[in-house]
Amino acid sequence: MTTLTHRGKRLETTVVDRRDPDDEDAQGEANPEEENDYDSKALRLTLMEEVLLLGLKDKEGYTSFWNDSISSGLRGGVIIELAIRGRIYLEPPTMRKRRLLDRKVLVRSDASTGDVLLDEALKHIKATQPPEGVASWIQLLTGETWNPMRMHFQMRNVRERLAKSLVEKGVLTTEKQNFLLFDMTTHPLSNSGQKEQLVQRLQDSLLERWAGEAHRLRRRTLALLVLAHASDVLEGSLGSLSDERYEMAMTRSRAVLEADPDAQACKSSAAADEMIWAVLAATNV
Repeated sequence: MTTLTHRGKRLETTVVDRRDPDDEDAQGEANPEEENDYDSKALRLTLMEEVLLLGLKDKEGYTSFWNDSISSGLRGGVIIELAIRGRIYLEPPTMRKRRLLDRKVLVRSDASTGDVLLDEALKHIKATQPPEGVASWIQLLTGETWNPMRMHFQMRNVRERLAKSLVEKGVLTTEKQNFLLFDMTTHPLSNSGQKEQLVQRLQDSLLERWAGEAHRLRRRTLALLVLAHASDVLEGSLGSLSDERYEMAMTRSRAVLEADPDAQACKSSAAADEMIWAVLAATNV
C-alpha cells in the first residue's frame, strides 16, 4: 500500500472536461487490428516496462532497495496489459458479486501476445480452476503465498527480464557494479529521452492535459497512473515540478487514486477499464 504526501499547503484543483481524441482505446475494446498496430510500433513500451523505467535510478541502474511495492505493481501491470490486449476480463457482475474484487478473472483469448511475461501469466490464468480474482492473482504472481502447492505461479526475475527487454530496445544498458560483498548487474539509462517523454506524459496528464475526471483520462495513461501509485514511484516522477505545480498534480492524482473503484468502473462498459480499477482496489487494500 502506498501513500501520497504533500509539499506544504494543499491547493484546490481546476477541473477541465476534455477527452483526448488520440486515445487509441477510447472507443471500447481493442480489436486485433489495433493490437497489431500496438505491437508493431518501435519503442512502444509495455506498462510493466514503463513502471520499471520510472522506478530505476538513472545512473545507478537499479530500483530503490527500500521500495517493497514495485513487485506487486509490476504484476498488476501484467494483469492490466493482458486486459487491454483483449486476453482477459472480469466475469460479469451478479447480485452476489458486484464488487470488482469479488469477481473472477476469465480468459477471453489465449492467443500469444508476443511478450514472454504476458504469455506466462496468461498460461497460469487459463490453467487455473476455479478462477481467481485480481487481488489473488497479484499475490500469486508475486509469490506472496504460504501454500507450497501454489508457489509455481510466482513470476521470477521480473525486473531483470524487463530490464533486458529495455536494453534490447535501446533504452537501458548493462553494467556490473561492486557492492563490497557482491557484484550486481545494473541497467543504467542509455536513452534519457525515452524516460523524459514518459515522465512528461505522466505530468501532462495531471496538468496541461488534465481531463477533469478519472474516466476521461486516456486508458493507458490512467493505467500508468494507477501502477505508478501502486509501485510507489509516482511522487518521484512528479519531483521535478515546481512546488505549486507538484501540489496541483498530487491533488489531482489523489482525486483519481482515492476515488471509489467500483463506482468509477460503472462509468465505462470496457472490460479493460474495469481491470484497471480492480487493480487499484487490490493494491489499495
